[in-house]
Amino acid sequence: MAEKLKITLVKSTIGAIPKHKKTVAALGLRKLNHSVEQPDNAATRGMVAQVRHLIKVEEI
Repeated sequence: MAEKLKITLVKSTIGAIPKHKKTVAALGLRKLNHSVEQPDNAATRGMVAQVRHLIKVEEI
């Protein structure tokens, strides 16, 4: 497993359900094409799985 994940918001949350909008915000993503680095753990992987259609994930 990688130590960190680079997560990038690639699709807008405008039409997304409120739970997905909150998950994206909890990951620290604000604008389109904004990237953050998060630790690679079960909690982060669960959030990523929930909004996988809105984001791009890279292991670093």
